[in-house]
Amino acid sequence: MTPVPARLDDVDHKILALLRTDGRRTFADIGQHVSLSTAAAKRRVDRLQAAGVITGFTVRTDPAALGPVIDAIVEIYCADRTAPRDVRRVVESMPEVRTAVTVAGDADAVVLMRFSDVAHLERAVERLRRDENVVRTRTMLVLSTLVGGLD
Repeated sequence: MTPVPARLDDVDHKILALLRTDGRRTFADIGQHVSLSTAAAKRRVDRLQAAGVITGFTVRTDPAALGPVIDAIVEIYCADRTAPRDVRRVVESMPEVRTAVTVAGDADAVVLMRFSDVAHLERAVERLRRDENVVRTRTMLVLSTLVGGLD
């Protein structure tokens, strides 16, 4: 069942901003920042989760701390009448895929991928190209991240 859209007030927006910067904040810390008791802050967070506004908590990592990485953006060009579910089938089975979206324009899909080295990148792109629906790919290496993050 789809949750009913929540009506968010200023306090809810402040709580969400706090949790976006640090999802491990305590309810006491949240309450202190938004002038609520610990119990009231917990109730607000619970309500935001129940309403489907907060869908989960995650961890961000520093790719450099995990060892050498190469990020690439791969455009996928598909055969006519290829459905998005067919593209999903290909990319969701690849652990290198960080994000995949279908797009309007020349490419049919754009995929953000992460690799340990150039040989790893080459093997993964070849796996993509072997799929019957993929006509060709175009790969762009990420040199730096200007805004946002790749995780």
